[in-house]
Amino acid sequence: MTFWIIALLIALATAGLPALVMLRTRSTVEGPAAFDLAVYRGQLAEIDRDLARGVIGPEDADRVRAEIGRRVLAADAESQAATTAAAPKVTPLLAVALLVAIVTGSIALYSRLGVPGYPDLALKARIAAAETLRQTRPDQAAAEAQAPAAPPVNLGKEYLDLVQKLRDTVAARPDDLDGQALLARHEAATGRMTAAYQAQRKVIALKGDAATAEDYALLADMLILAAGGYVSPEAEQALDAALGRDRSNGIARYYTGLMMAQTGRPDVAVRIWSQLLTDSTPDAPWVAPIRAEIAEAAARAGIDFSPLPPLPTVPTGPGPTAEDVRNAAGMDAGDRQQMIEGMVQGLADRLARDGGPPEDWAKLINALGVLGQTDRARAIAAEARTAFAADPAALARIEDAARAAGVNE
Repeated sequence: MTFWIIALLIALATAGLPALVMLRTRSTVEGPAAFDLAVYRGQLAEIDRDLARGVIGPEDADRVRAEIGRRVLAADAESQAATTAAAPKVTPLLAVALLVAIVTGSIALYSRLGVPGYPDLALKARIAAAETLRQTRPDQAAAEAQAPAAPPVNLGKEYLDLVQKLRDTVAARPDDLDGQALLARHEAATGRMTAAYQAQRKVIALKGDAATAEDYALLADMLILAAGGYVSPEAEQALDAALGRDRSNGIARYYTGLMMAQTGRPDVAVRIWSQLLTDSTPDAPWVAPIRAEIAEAAARAGIDFSPLPPLPTVPTGPGPTAEDVRNAAGMDAGDRQQMIEGMVQGLADRLARDGGPPEDWAKLINALGVLGQTDRARAIAAEARTAFAADPAALARIEDAARAAGVNE
């Protein structure tokens, strides 16, 4: 109630100012006509003094008085006209109507856009509310039930048949670590994220204490993608496990910031993402999502984070073009092998170790397709789809390369 009383008083004070201005008369500063009247009155008094001293005669005094009287009448008429023009044009009723309109309009606008009755929260209370939200948020199953269906991916019958054979093989050998790891990646490539993270969980279970930060980060990535970008408690556990093994893991740090942004702590998200941007190379896969989301998170946290720092240009690493590989096909076996080792394998090793932009992945897929290594090109394409699952433009580039290599028919 106190809020509404204060708000009403402020609205009345604000609306009262224009109303008073409308009702107030014009300034009383004398105009030219009033000045002329004062001069003429002085001249009449001067005539009386001149007549008393004998400077002028009675007839001349009467003639001059008549002329000055005529001028006085004209100046007086002009002064009356100016006074009439200065009168207020606004009636009190109109001013009151304006006052009521401003006050009621302000209250109506706040009722629609504001949060009436919602008290201001202290920082400690907001942090506690965010923690409650994080602890009580929906689990993975609930999130997947609410997540929109993933768009279909055209992978071709040949590839899907191979994935089905892989499923059958792994089902018959559930303790095959390599098979489970391969199945997890290919299930993700086909868009079956639930099956993908189930296989990845088996990978981690089979590895036991040897499971790496990358294993847990990949599990979290699959869980989050399956939930439509939502970081569930299960995904949070995987992120904690990844960061517990490697505090510098970029994927885990990015998704931890995303979880904070989703649970009412955009300030923490901005802090995590800002440091991650500082620690990352511009071609890291999480840089583009952070740059797209950090400004909004900063605005929600009341932090000025604009403009974004420019993104440095990073040259792509050396790698063969399709023309390089075609030229290599005409060489003898030794020379061709040397070129493959120096260019194709070098690019593949760099992407496996450091990652890279979608252009480099597409270059590698094209090169393997030209060499006829379709199985390897298909595997690289599947890995690239997983790496760029959250980037539609990059996925389109990968799909074009896979189609050109003949592994996406």
